[in-house]
Amino acid sequence: MDWDHLRFFGELARSGSMAAAARRMGVEHTTVSRRIQALEKQLGAVLFAREGGQWRLTEAGRQLQEVTNTMQSAVDGLERGPLAHAATAEGPAGLVRVGATEGFGTQMLASELARLTLRYPLLSVDLLALPRMLHLSSREADIVISLERPKRGSVVVTKLTDYRLYLYGQREYLARKPLVARTEDLRHHSFVHYVDDLLFTRELQLLDTLHRPERFALRSTSITAQYEAVRAGAGLAVLPAFVADRDPILSRVLPEQACFTRTFWMSMPVESRQIPRIATTWSFLRDAVQGMQKLLLPDS
Repeated sequence: MDWDHLRFFGELARSGSMAAAARRMGVEHTTVSRRIQALEKQLGAVLFAREGGQWRLTEAGRQLQEVTNTMQSAVDGLERGPLAHAATAEGPAGLVRVGATEGFGTQMLASELARLTLRYPLLSVDLLALPRMLHLSSREADIVISLERPKRGSVVVTKLTDYRLYLYGQREYLARKPLVARTEDLRHHSFVHYVDDLLFTRELQLLDTLHRPERFALRSTSITAQYEAVRAGAGLAVLPAFVADRDPILSRVLPEQACFTRTFWMSMPVESRQIPRIATTWSFLRDAVQGMQKLLLPDS
């Protein structure tokens, strides 16, 4: 059996929606469908019944869910037990999955986590830097850094850091377009933004509080794509300062009015506090981010 199929089964069982399961897994819905079909073929049983757009577990599906829950509990027990500590003589060992937003993960965390693995040669890290929410409850990651504080579940949560975003434009673009001296002047400009119906958190609905554009030159689920579009001169966009301030061809626009502060929260399951590899990664990230404050909160 391909055990990876069970992750897709578990997500669809929890969400009851093919589209929602696909979003949470970061794949196309056809991928989820293909995985479920393959699992049903392997088991020789129908696991879901489709009812009015929702996917309901059949009796066979409920039985499989009980089995997978038991398997997950066994894995959790091993991670908390003696085997989890067996390889700690040379430091923490094993795999840690860290979930983060795309921009923060790629621009700020990737190099730091690489340093962590150099410090501890037996430790491996999966960095899931994705433009979507990651869920501790579905075991997508061991540690999640998110823009929204988790409100449910048995989790440990800490405020990791605040960070700032500003409105930016390419310098050559700004030179050939009408001057922006006040928010009313923004009507003369094109914009780059998120795809509204695919925006994964309300914390990034920033542009509407400043200006409702008549035209979007480009929209994308990816902050990296938005950044590249602004660099190419497509228009203006709200970008994290830790991404855009380091680029000499970009300039802030209306820095007093178009300044936004958001918060990154770091969370992990309560039971993970005693797992050396996860606890070490947690402490490392907390300390590393404290050293990034000038990039995260410029002008403070």
